[in-house]
Amino acid sequence: MKPRHVRATALTLGLGAALTACGYDYLDYQTDYSNHRPLRVTGHPSTGSLETVQRVVWRLADGDVDGLAALNTEGGDSRPAARAWIKEYGKAAARDEVTADFYEEGSVRQAVALHFTGPDRTQQVMVRIGPHDTWGIVLVNPEPKDVKKSSPAPTTR
Repeated sequence: MKPRHVRATALTLGLGAALTACGYDYLDYQTDYSNHRPLRVTGHPSTGSLETVQRVVWRLADGDVDGLAALNTEGGDSRPAARAWIKEYGKAAARDEVTADFYEEGSVRQAVALHFTGPDRTQQVMVRIGPHDTWGIVLVNPEPKDVKKSSPAPTTR
């Protein structure tokens, strides 16, 4: 049996390492949050779905192919899809505000519409819990939908 001080030291070191690992993730998130435009949100995201969508928009704005591909929940090489997303939305995410409309309840998955104001396009995405109980995105080639600006109603006199 180990002496008490050895067990206490081992426990303290183990807890410190665990908290440090969590701290790095938190610091990375805080840095990303402060370095990017705010995301406008409608609907009721869960903590996981909101954080995932924020990371998607941040990776688009940064042109980070590997970072965006790492958010894929489907397995396989998602870098081609990530490159296509960045080509389609990267500039808009970097220069303009993005709005995310969260639909349905988001405890394990949530449909989200991303509205990019610059090119007036919308992209539907599915965020969900993937392997290892971490949130991610179903990353497939983008299928943007052009958003038609509504013209003002004619006035009558």
